[in-house]
Amino acid sequence: MAKVIIVGAGAAGLFAAAIVAANGHQTELYEKNGVPGKKLLITGKGRCNLTNSCEKENFFQAVVSNPKFLYSAINRFDQNQFLSYLREIGLKTKIERGNRVFPESDKSSDVVSVLVKQCRRFGVKFHYHSKVDKLYSSDHCCKGIILSDGTKIQSDAVILACGGLSYPTTGSTGEGYTLAKEIGHHIVETLPALVPIETKENWVKDVQGLSLKNVRIQIFAKNSEREKKRKILYEDFGEMLFTHFGVSGPVILSASSHIGRLLKTEELILAIDLKPALSDKQLDLRFLREFEQHRNQLVSRVLRTLYPQKLIPILMKKTKIALDRRAYSLLAEEREALLFHTKEFCLTLHKLRDYREAVITQGGVCVQEISPSTMESKKISRLYMIGEMLDLDAKTGGFNLQIAWSTAYAAAMSI
Repeated sequence: MAKVIIVGAGAAGLFAAAIVAANGHQTELYEKNGVPGKKLLITGKGRCNLTNSCEKENFFQAVVSNPKFLYSAINRFDQNQFLSYLREIGLKTKIERGNRVFPESDKSSDVVSVLVKQCRRFGVKFHYHSKVDKLYSSDHCCKGIILSDGTKIQSDAVILACGGLSYPTTGSTGEGYTLAKEIGHHIVETLPALVPIETKENWVKDVQGLSLKNVRIQIFAKNSEREKKRKILYEDFGEMLFTHFGVSGPVILSASSHIGRLLKTEELILAIDLKPALSDKQLDLRFLREFEQHRNQLVSRVLRTLYPQKLIPILMKKTKIALDRRAYSLLAEEREALLFHTKEFCLTLHKLRDYREAVITQGGVCVQEISPSTMESKKISRLYMIGEMLDLDAKTGGFNLQIAWSTAYAAAMSI
């Protein structure tokens, strides 16, 4: 029987502890907070989007950073195996739109409770308010941890499950990166991911709270537009939201993970197709029909049949159509401008919001220095790293939590 220390009682840490202990090892879990699963409790707006039940091929397509590294871990323990595990330990789940999996109760606290219960069932010893300051090793082998009060604790293996930098109020403040760096690991530059984006335009304040459904977005570099060689950096279809500082919602959060690094050095253009189901010709015919049927009404009033009311003043400003214009007086070039700005309603993306609003962290411990099948450090044996502290991230929909479960399982079973 080995003595195994796990640092961090988040999703990956709790699951790793449960698996290690179930296999008969003496397991101790050190957590600097006073409770386990603090971040897990707020995921999915408190509902906890546990995983995604999509096909395996689609899963890897959803991973933004280093999908190939995950092949071994996911193939060894995938979404279906995790859901089977949850059924065995008494947690019922349900599948919603986009193959998102949630606890049947819609309570993330039930997820934390069932994992903690499983840990206690196999004798995991919890140490709360216990901050790990250092790792110690000899002969390139990890021998244990040193707490902030100087206490030295020996072990046969250490699993780091310290999380990243997102939602720092839950305790994710980057200590894992420091521990890894001190023993020789390279940390890939970190930045917020799955995070809202600030825009240059101030008018977004006037439409904050407005949600757009079934829109298509494209993001491209500002200078590529000037050079008439538009290079699409990201495109998606779905729902987005205007905020007091810019844009958010599912398609924007996913976009942030793809363009975050580039956005640090230059402004990008977000082009929204407000009517993706209509071709230019179909949309123009719709304009003609609406303006003819309501020819004596104000253009702004007629447009209510086509757009959310909050968006109309912005659209008319973009097209330079006066608010007092009547439908019958609209010129062909003005209708053409309306069509153009409907199919390309543009904003300038300025910067990502910070870690306080980020779902996950992009970057982290370089995966080239970690064994993909065991999550063991290639630099120091008997040291494992799992979950968000690794340079792994995916789009929204439960994929990031599955990365936590699968990497935790790989490390635990290796031990």
